[in-house]
Amino acid sequence: MLIDKKILGGGIALLVVGFALTATFTNVSPVGREGMTDDEIAAFLIEEQENQDYTTLAGIMIGVGFLLILISFGARRKKKGGAKRTEKKPAS
Repeated sequence: MLIDKKILGGGIALLVVGFALTATFTNVSPVGREGMTDDEIAAFLIEEQENQDYTTLAGIMIGVGFLLILISFGARRKKKGGAKRTEKKPAS
């Protein structure tokens, strides 16, 4: 089976980084508490939205990494110095 190792390596790297970031952002989610002021609530909601956005970006990285891995199995390298094609002109 033909595998392009550069694309496969890039896909695996994106998968690993995406999963690591997802785990990190899941563990570091902001926590609210009772009796927060309006400014604290606004800051909490902004932090929560940023965390969700970063988690979405990490998920996109995982998806792109998975696609690169799939593409690497079907990618074929160009042969160096292969036979050149020449067109023959029809006799008129």
